[in-house]
Amino acid sequence: MDAFYASVELLRYPQLKGLPMVIGGGRRREAEMFERLRQTYPEREWGPATLDRIPVDFFPRLKDYTGRGVATTATYAARQFGVGSAMGLMKAAKLCPDAILLPVDFEEVKRLSRLFKQTILEIAPVMQDRGVDEVYIDFTDVPGGQREGGRVLARLIQKSIFQATGLTCSIGVAPNKLLAKMASEFNKPNGISIVRPEDLERMIWPLPCRKINGVGPKADAKLQSHGIHTIGELAAREKHWLVETFGKSYGAWLHDAAWGRDDRPVETESEPVSMSRETTFDRDLHAVRDRAEAGAVLTRLCEQVAADLQRKGYTGRTIGIKITFDNFEKVTRDTTIAVATADAAVIRRHAGLCLKRVDLSRRFRLLGVRVGKLVTAGQAAAQAPSGAPEPEPVISQLF
Repeated sequence: MDAFYASVELLRYPQLKGLPMVIGGGRRREAEMFERLRQTYPEREWGPATLDRIPVDFFPRLKDYTGRGVATTATYAARQFGVGSAMGLMKAAKLCPDAILLPVDFEEVKRLSRLFKQTILEIAPVMQDRGVDEVYIDFTDVPGGQREGGRVLARLIQKSIFQATGLTCSIGVAPNKLLAKMASEFNKPNGISIVRPEDLERMIWPLPCRKINGVGPKADAKLQSHGIHTIGELAAREKHWLVETFGKSYGAWLHDAAWGRDDRPVETESEPVSMSRETTFDRDLHAVRDRAEAGAVLTRLCEQVAADLQRKGYTGRTIGIKITFDNFEKVTRDTTIAVATADAAVIRRHAGLCLKRVDLSRRFRLLGVRVGKLVTAGQAAAQAPSGAPEPEPVISQLF
């Protein structure tokens, strides 16, 4: 979906179309906006039915934002200034101060997400959910799916989604998920891009390696240190060299990715790998001076993760924490326990143990808790060791 969170807001506020807009920040404040409008224009009626008539000047601007939030997404007009997803809003304000800032309407986003996916399933039933705004679709056995290399079916999906939701999407059509993901970025917004095997050298190899989904900043920096900047330069390297340099698994994958090879199927059902919760603080915290506050946050995160696990019927054996320091450096630590759990107290104890392995002399801005190696309740019972389980250790907590 094209700038999904922002596009949802443009359905509500069509007068903002074409303007730079960033989604993120705090809670929705429409009631306050209506009160200001009534004071400024007392002769008019203001309410949910008049959202499309709110003057543009009444919307909050990014330059007035103060806080620790990050951008969920930005309209294409804002992206031209360098604003992007996951960017701190204070940094975004320096790049595009006059951009309009609106918070996420999670309920409406989820409603439209369900609606566009239901629309796709009516046309192409083999669909893999990739989050709130992205899916993979297998066209292979869909009647007419091969016409014009898949373009006819892609147009039908675009048209059907727009009719159902009023939103646009961009579609990449390719022989596999790796290339389709890359192609979906070629012609945004509302575009269709087709990559055939014979197009690899012309369309894929000139791209920077970071365009491969799975090549992150660290891997890209290492590639560049070896003079590898484009996917074509990566494809020119021998597989054995990549394996020696990047490890057996990742090196082999890099070689396959550069040559456009990906045999992963479109999976209509999949189990979650992990569940996590995290929070960014309004101010940087210190492990000693803000011990009580940090401890309360850690407990709450563990309780939230435990509730998520219990609600969805999972337990997990790997418990970990994530910290982002005041200089944005990220650190993770985890530990694996003998018996899978969804108990908040157990998660809390082991999260505390993980924290003791981190140098907390610096202030930190984000704290997260994660439980991985998930199994269902039935799987956990089958895997449980015979005899009484070992008692959980009592660990003195840093927080």
